[in-house]
Amino acid sequence: MIRFDIQDMTCGHCASTITRAVRAEDPQARVHIDLAAHRVDVEQTTASAEELRAAIQDAGYTPV
Repeated sequence: MIRFDIQDMTCGHCASTITRAVRAEDPQARVHIDLAAHRVDVEQTTASAEELRAAIQDAGYTPV
């Protein structure tokens, strides 16, 4: 599992956008969002952490 802290994820729309970005890179990934903690956990199947980080950045967010 990969965990990203994304402080600029502030609402449900942000969470949906990030989920779509992750699944575009890894369609079978399981995405768990904790909006209050600004945390995204991803159980990836094919994508690497760097590929997922890049997809989230391309969607306009800052994963750490």
